Amino acid sequence: MPTEQDPARTVRTARTVQAVGSTLEIRDGQQVTRIQPWGPDAVRVRSALGPLGDGRGPGALADEPAGGSAELHLTTDGGGTLTNGAIRAVVDRRGTITFVESATGRELLAEREQWLQSVPPRHLRPDPGGLCRITATFQARPDERLYGLGQHQHGLLDQKGCVVDLVQQNTEIAVPFLLSSRGYGLLWNNPGAGRVELGRHTARWVADGARELDYWLVAASTPGGVLGRYADLVGHAPAYPDWATGFWQSRLRYDNQQELLDVVHEHLDRGLPLSVIVIDFLHWAHHGDWRFDPARWPDPAGLVAHLRDLGVEVVVSVWPTVSEHSANHAEMRQRGLLLHSDQLSVASRFVDVGQPGPAFLHYYDPSNPQARRFVWEQIRAGYHDLGIRGFWLDACEPELVAPDPAQWRYHAGPGVAVAGLYPHWNAQAFHEGLTEAGTTGALLLSRSAWAGTARYGAAVWSGDVSATFAALRAQVPAGLNAGLSGLPWWGSDIGGFATFVPNTDPELRELVIRWFQYAVFTPLFRLHGHRRPDLPGELLRGAPNEVWSFGPEVLAAATRMLRLREALRPYVGRSMAEATTRGLPLMRPLFLDFPDQETAWTVEDQFLFGPDLLAVPVLEYGARSRSAWLPDGVDWVDPWTGDVHPGGRRVTLDLPLDRAGFLVRRGAPVAAAVTEALS
Repeated sequence: MPTEQDPARTVRTARTVQAVGSTLEIRDGQQVTRIQPWGPDAVRVRSALGPLGDGRGPGALADEPAGGSAELHLTTDGGGTLTNGAIRAVVDRRGTITFVESATGRELLAEREQWLQSVPPRHLRPDPGGLCRITATFQARPDERLYGLGQHQHGLLDQKGCVVDLVQQNTEIAVPFLLSSRGYGLLWNNPGAGRVELGRHTARWVADGARELDYWLVAASTPGGVLGRYADLVGHAPAYPDWATGFWQSRLRYDNQQELLDVVHEHLDRGLPLSVIVIDFLHWAHHGDWRFDPARWPDPAGLVAHLRDLGVEVVVSVWPTVSEHSANHAEMRQRGLLLHSDQLSVASRFVDVGQPGPAFLHYYDPSNPQARRFVWEQIRAGYHDLGIRGFWLDACEPELVAPDPAQWRYHAGPGVAVAGLYPHWNAQAFHEGLTEAGTTGALLLSRSAWAGTARYGAAVWSGDVSATFAALRAQVPAGLNAGLSGLPWWGSDIGGFATFVPNTDPELRELVIRWFQYAVFTPLFRLHGHRRPDLPGELLRGAPNEVWSFGPEVLAAATRMLRLREALRPYVGRSMAEATTRGLPLMRPLFLDFPDQETAWTVEDQFLFGPDLLAVPVLEYGARSRSAWLPDGVDWVDPWTGDVHPGGRRVTLDLPLDRAGFLVRRGAPVAAAVTEALS
């Protein structure tokens, strides 16, 4: 293998390409770019002005994975290649990098070549404070389709043509991972603010503030292979708790212990399946107390034990906010456990129990290990020691008054460089505490996430989406792209969270029915919502939100879906295991199982729920039928009529309001459970 000291193989120009150990380095003035193997069939690319760091900064690539080995060659024209399994990086004499499939030489991804005085493909512009504004620019290919990037509400599955902000927001989860139809996956390993521009002729990744350009690229022959390698890199989701596979009941919000018990008892007395009851926010006296208000919740330990005896698990809402009235605020402020800002004195203004007007809230800094430990100790004493093992991590983007990450300083560095990791670090705090306590079967429900957050046992949901059919339509690609980003535990608020219309509204009632019929085929099956302004004397109570709250027609349709989900729970558990073993989401686009069928890459309003159920949800108000494309090579059975439809064509399904749109793979073992549930 050639080495850095091999003069015969190094071209002596202002720009040089050199083999250094197992890496390929491009030196162009003071800029150094390093390409190195990073796990099987993958490479990591870093670039900096001056010496490269150790690569262990905040992000997903701190530890080099096992597997992979490099074959390096320098070419006589001043270029070089690095081959690692299925991927090869080719550097030409100008220093431009092209990634190809090793076996065939087929191009996967290519940097856009610099022309005259244009911006180079790897551009770092120094800014005050020691950071750089960084761009990586690639050529766009007209036949390429792009998926992932977390969860977004633009309603698109294929994100070619989109500009997506890499900033965490309520309903928008920024995970900078793309899955390409050309056979690669790319992780942009910069957790700060930025964006990705997926244009028709150019694709560009932008970091507003970072010390180095840093990304990871993997090649595989199938999209499932890409997701498997990605999960190996950032961490697989653990085994999905069995208690979480059923129906979750939630509303904004149950005010006290007796009200919650009454709802659970009525639900069970009606003979309705129930796995989880959720205690939403403001059950405390002050934000940052991280315990129940004893005036309204006099015996939470007894409540948890009683409900568990009934087969119902408690999930409790936990916010990362700290009121100035909280008993914990003074210590956290003195110890430097809160986020800081040079311009702002508080991070948020919101409501709290027991005080008129706004509460002034601070956010704890989960990038600080001491802060994570402090918060977990409060959680342990206030919730975990009561028997609670399900935690709803709400408002954890975080939802700041000034959403500009550049205004906030973290223990780990400037917000502009690290803020995307806030929900990841927040989940880590709970995971570390639960692991140390030896607690198994736990689950975190987080409103945001980053690459690898699933390994902490974190589910996500789509946040405070509107109660509209447009929002329902957007949930299909949102959930699919979340799964393709390494977040296999996903759900949405059945019926939507906001948009103030009464429960008697005919369109809302139809929306709730159709949302139930969609959500029964998502990993988290959870009813939640607000949908009503406060009444006099109330504090964020929202509209009644139990399945019987919308009238008899909704109750009948929802009951059928509850019983279907109960019958599917063993199937859900088996299928969710693929996320743990193979990195495959339960809810997935058709091309994941049928990658050789061109149409499978274009269908955005259908999906597979595990290997044997094809969800075809009704997403339009007033619709009583819809067209469905059936993947070829499989016969699909309509569970409502018994009709058998050969794959490879479109059919029209008759779907009156009391029927969920789905088909079953002919001969699949799950068919018997479906038939029994619908009979």
